[in-house]
Amino acid sequence: MATKNAFYAQSGGVTAVINASAAGVLETARQHADKIGTVYAGRNGIIGALTEDLIDTNAESAAAIAALRYTPSGAFGSCRYKLKSLEQNRREYERLIEIFKAHNIGYFFYNGGGDSADTCLKVSQLSSTLGYPLQAIHVPKTVDNDLPITDCCPGFGSVAKYIAVSTREASFDVASMAKTSTKVFVLEVMGRHAGWIAAAGGLASSPDCEIPIVILFPEVTFDKEKFLAKVDRYVKEYGYCSVVVSEGVKGADGNFLSDQGLRDAFGHAQLGGVAPVVANIVKDGLGLKYHWGVADYLQRAARHIASKTDVDQAYAMGKAAVEYAVAGHNSIMPTIVRESNAPYKWSVGMAQLSNVANVEKMMPAEYISEDGFGISQSCREYLAPLIEGEDYPPYKNGLPDYVRLKNVAVPKKLSEFKI
Repeated sequence: MATKNAFYAQSGGVTAVINASAAGVLETARQHADKIGTVYAGRNGIIGALTEDLIDTNAESAAAIAALRYTPSGAFGSCRYKLKSLEQNRREYERLIEIFKAHNIGYFFYNGGGDSADTCLKVSQLSSTLGYPLQAIHVPKTVDNDLPITDCCPGFGSVAKYIAVSTREASFDVASMAKTSTKVFVLEVMGRHAGWIAAAGGLASSPDCEIPIVILFPEVTFDKEKFLAKVDRYVKEYGYCSVVVSEGVKGADGNFLSDQGLRDAFGHAQLGGVAPVVANIVKDGLGLKYHWGVADYLQRAARHIASKTDVDQAYAMGKAAVEYAVAGHNSIMPTIVRESNAPYKWSVGMAQLSNVANVEKMMPAEYISEDGFGISQSCREYLAPLIEGEDYPPYKNGLPDYVRLKNVAVPKKLSEFKI
């Protein structure tokens, strides 16, 4: 089999561990030099492929690639750009083939979430639709944990750990001040349609550290009166209460509580700002003093407190993607298969991209408590292993010593392309 080069890119919102997947891809590709020549990274995702803005990863030392394992964010830049269908925009697909031919690319690794899976699926079909031999493998990543088939998604475990820790720490703060000051703290977390991240806030309370926590899930229609009654009961019983609210919470009218009419690059509602909405509901309904916070980028960039389970799984997905590709697979995604909860055991599986793209995995009803404001025991058993273990980055002068790659540009061979 002739040696072919590979294309790797990161897409969508970055995470604390997406670079660990990149390390898995790059280190494993270097171990298969008989089949994979150079791995070109796309600068800013698929946009880098379309505009021939490629990065020569061979210019990076083995030490720099290894350091990606403990460096957050996207080392090569990411993007929110979804390819249209071949019928809608044939020129983009023809451009991809031009780029791949010019740089002898036969492998395509796309690291992202649901929309990225859709892009990877479309690229994987180039062989049959436009006659270009290419193996496309999707490397799973999303803090929302909403990709189907895989037990969990790389990036989620670290966000879950951050939210669980932050909720516990903030609750300790509120408890100490509640007598004469703040009685309700509201923490807004990511999660448009699936409440996995919000659910992680429930881990902050445990039998040996009981904390009054109210969780607002996207899967549960917001009921103001029931919510206020729950908060009121907790404050009267404990003296304070913490609220973890997902950005995707909807009211009875079906609208997001935080929808301000803005749209992102994929056409999704641009959410954010539900915490002050909920906080004001508490103030107006109960007259209690509150504080609110938005985890925002902090939750997905917090490599300093990443889950070791998450880091290991992220790397394994990148490694498996390459191994599946050199074994001849196409249009698939490596998955995480849970084998047992206690002790926690997992292995690597495989899913067809056609079964992954454009499918969202919501929180199962049995993971939400009967009153709709907390997590069940089965949810706790699912979440707990995902936040286990610490994998601290090296520190220098009191700060994490993260790597910055050289990102050497590959000389262009084709004419400019406008997207």
